Amino acid sequence: MDVPVASPSIAFNILMFLVVITPLVFVHEMGHFLVGRLFKVKIDAFSIGFGREIFGWTDKHGTRWKISPIPFGGYVKFAGDANAASRPSETLATLTAAERRSYFHFKPLYQRALIVAAGPLVNFAFAIVIYAGLFMTLGQPYSDPIITSVVEPSPAFTAGFEPGDRVTALNGRRIKTFEEVVNFVLVRPNTPMTVTVERAGEALVLDVVPKMVRETDRFGNVYEKGQIGVAAARSATVKRGPVEAVFYGTIAVGDKLTGMLDGLWQIISGRISVDQLSGPVRIAKLSGEMASISALGLVEFMAFISISLGLVNLFPIPMLDGGHLLFYAYEGLRRRPASMKLQERAMYAGFLTVIGWSVFVTWNDLKVLKVWETLSKLVS
Repeated sequence: MDVPVASPSIAFNILMFLVVITPLVFVHEMGHFLVGRLFKVKIDAFSIGFGREIFGWTDKHGTRWKISPIPFGGYVKFAGDANAASRPSETLATLTAAERRSYFHFKPLYQRALIVAAGPLVNFAFAIVIYAGLFMTLGQPYSDPIITSVVEPSPAFTAGFEPGDRVTALNGRRIKTFEEVVNFVLVRPNTPMTVTVERAGEALVLDVVPKMVRETDRFGNVYEKGQIGVAAARSATVKRGPVEAVFYGTIAVGDKLTGMLDGLWQIISGRISVDQLSGPVRIAKLSGEMASISALGLVEFMAFISISLGLVNLFPIPMLDGGHLLFYAYEGLRRRPASMKLQERAMYAGFLTVIGWSVFVTWNDLKVLKVWETLSKLVS
């Protein structure tokens, strides 16, 4: 077994974390900003980071652009917002009809929904651009989904897989590459699945349960993943044209989203340890490690985090974009907005949820990195 190498320094990890997270926060907030501008919404502030402003400037439209010291997010503050979570200000009631036309809270429902949804959607689009650029310049890994070997013993061997089988579908979903097989199995340890293969011109459906495998990388990080025990011929790379690259980049982002949701369900259902959840501390550590391996690794990691950021922001939790969209769905169905009392209570609950989640994943990071264990030894 390879001996783990030392992780980069804390300072380098923090620097690379900022290199990764700052552009992603910027493009997320820029999505809100640009669609808001499209609908002629007055915008008071565009902030990268939270807290007291470090420096900034005011543009000709009266928007204050600023950099703040807490780098775990940012916000666009529309005129009439009481805070960064877009809670309506009491001053809205004093506006004239003419003034209301440029305020977010008085825009048609579909415009408000598009402005809010734009942030996560731009994160997905940014990841598509990254993958498309990689597929055009370096090429896209591609292997025919033909099994060349089956490990004995393994779930695949028990299920009846044979060399020469061509995988055509996973749980009824058509696939074209062996990479799709790997990515599908990866996030489904201990989960029954059906695999359709073509053998001697006939279609066979095989039932298999991927086993849980714990893998340690060069830096000593432990990952849990599913594996069935099959291999295919070495992959080639195919360079894509611009249109093809965007198409396959979109598919790649869709596959990553599906994998993230599946992985989250595996954690909730107890098939994967909660230790696999990463918070800001481990993301910073991974940023430094990826950068120390290659610039390409860091770029791919940035695409992954961009997708994660977009997905998390769509969760239906008040304070997040998904929470706002949930209220807009309620407004659309009931033909009237939820009461201010309900919205305020939901926002408070959402705030506590976000804070609680942040504390939990940070605590989990420190536990996985054995910080608590080290501290207990120092004081004992």
